[in-house]
Amino acid sequence: MQSLAALLEEGFTEGKDLNCAESILYGGNQAYELGLDESSLNLAAGFGGGMGIEATCGALTGSIMVLSSLFVEDRAHDSRIYDIDEKFLREFEEKMGSIDCTPLKEGYRSEKRGCRDVILAAAEVLDDVLEEELGGLEG
Repeated sequence: MQSLAALLEEGFTEGKDLNCAESILYGGNQAYELGLDESSLNLAAGFGGGMGIEATCGALTGSIMVLSSLFVEDRAHDSRIYDIDEKFLREFEEKMGSIDCTPLKEGYRSEKRGCRDVILAAAEVLDDVLEEELGGLEG
């Protein structure tokens, strides 16, 4: 597996017109070799922009989709997914100050870069959590 943050920094999603959730799931599918097909990737579409109402950041919901793909074999209740989700969300909130779209946009969105800095921060935290849980990410 390679680093999602590095893949995104290299421009993997540039020119694809993806929202924040899609950027993380599409990039995570590539970086972490999830093997998700196009219809599975489309599941992230409605989570961008905090589910369209600036609620929980789409980069975070996309990240939880990635974590679910990696850690849930059958059902959530038969996995450690909630503990891993909590670790991810707490680390992101510590780094960025919130998990909600509105304050993240106010603090980090720019006209030139859009929400790219938030997406990259989510990718970095996701990489860190996966390194702790799985080990072996390549830069």
